[in-house]
Amino acid sequence: MSTASATAAPRAGRPREFDLDAALDRAIVLFSERGYHAASISDLTEAMGVAAGSLYKAFKDKKAIFLASFDRYKQVRTELLEAAIAQGRTGRDKLRRTVAFYAQAAQGEMGRRGCLVIGTASELAINDPDAAERVCRSHARSEARLVELLREGQADGSIPTYIEPPVTAKTLLCLMHGMRVMGKTGLDPGQADKMVDAAMKLLD
Repeated sequence: MSTASATAAPRAGRPREFDLDAALDRAIVLFSERGYHAASISDLTEAMGVAAGSLYKAFKDKKAIFLASFDRYKQVRTELLEAAIAQGRTGRDKLRRTVAFYAQAAQGEMGRRGCLVIGTASELAINDPDAAERVCRSHARSEARLVELLREGQADGSIPTYIEPPVTAKTLLCLMHGMRVMGKTGLDPGQADKMVDAAMKLLD
């Protein structure tokens, strides 16, 4: 069962009338570009390619669609990031690939679309406990993964032992999220590459 299905309404044994993950992928694009409040149900039915009746059989309301979209977004992006990290040989190399992953996402169409986590943090987290919980959980997991890679690098000798993993991880996460914010108005690939190089100097 996908993470998205956890927020879907029960369907009383009726077969699903559409591909849930594919529909959520299209909803992610809409929510990322417009934000939660500006995306209407009619916008969602059109973007997702699902009739309103079918949509309400799967989700009780717009918020349920949004939360399922958020969970789907995190699932897909985490799988892609872990695949990129797996290609690294040392902790330092894996960290560079992590920062580069964010830099790549901040460019072009994806960059202008923006990050759903960051968008949710700025638009909903202050007033919506469910959204805030998801954002906090996402940040905590990302930060913990960075700490893990920093310690791996210290263990294999690719990162100096005097580096403080917790504060360095938080600093890197702020930089990576900042890249995604800058990407909303366009981030030049050459600049992005230099930012990755600058980030890695924190580990010298």
